[in-house]
Amino acid sequence: MDGVIYKNTHYFSKKQLKDLFLSVEWSSGHFPDKLVIAMKNFDIVFSAWVGEELVGLVCAMDDGIMNAYVHYLLVKPDYQLKGIGKELVKRITEHYKDYMRIVVVAYDDEVKFYEYCGFEKAEDASAMFITKLWT
Repeated sequence: MDGVIYKNTHYFSKKQLKDLFLSVEWSSGHFPDKLVIAMKNFDIVFSAWVGEELVGLVCAMDDGIMNAYVHYLLVKPDYQLKGIGKELVKRITEHYKDYMRIVVVAYDDEVKFYEYCGFEKAEDASAMFITKLWT
């Protein structure tokens, strides 16, 4: 998409993160103070911008040599289906190209997108997680 600037940064305002996360109805958006800190703690964060508006991001954690874990991938609804998500995933996979494994934590309805980006779902594995919303 023309006019989109991609950045490798860990620094976002509370409002930018809140607006992005709530635009896709992710409950994390209700905790912008924590999101600001979380973004600083991820090993890598690539973001997409239109002017001063944060329209998408992807972030990952890694062990420094073998395994990387993609945790968040978000694109505001008005900017979806324009190649932004695919470009963000491309940047993450390029960053971790020398690692043995890139693991994506994804819900069932997101699997097709990641397959479109070149990932393969393991037939003998499924994601598991425990989640609790601390208030």
